[in-house]
Amino acid sequence: MGSNIAPESHIMQALGMLAHRVQIREISTVYLTQAEGRPEQEPYYNCVVEIETGLGPLELKEILKDIEEALGRVRGPDKFAPRTIDLDLIVYDSLRMSIDGVILPDPEIQNRSYLAEPLRELAPGLVLEGMGSVDELAAALRGKHEMEPLREYTGLLRRMLEYEH
Repeated sequence: MGSNIAPESHIMQALGMLAHRVQIREISTVYLTQAEGRPEQEPYYNCVVEIETGLGPLELKEILKDIEEALGRVRGPDKFAPRTIDLDLIVYDSLRMSIDGVILPDPEIQNRSYLAEPLRELAPGLVLEGMGSVDELAAALRGKHEMEPLREYTGLLRRMLEYEH
């Protein structure tokens, strides 16, 4: 999950909407990160959410797109434009696939510490075929992106999710 347009509100809303469609098991620390390659943009809030669902990855991706659309996500020619919410499916059990634009595991985990570190937090020791362990990936990427943990906001989200269950 990521947002750099009213991120506190949009991340919270997206989690609430997602919780009505799937079971949220855990949320990583939310990190404040600079927009990659776009210093003029507002910083992002980024986190990883672990869910449980009986839906397949393509069905789940449709739900994520529906939530993005409901929260005003606009997709234009600039794929790095600011966004109200960005919901990506990065890992689905041990599944490897590339269908209809859904690539699992997401190859960007190898390049983006704001994906690798929160994933490592939720699934230490996880080995991604063809990439190695998330522990190794996160360690190799440390320092590549400035990441400020937003502990109070993360706690607020976790309490909100406990209350909803």
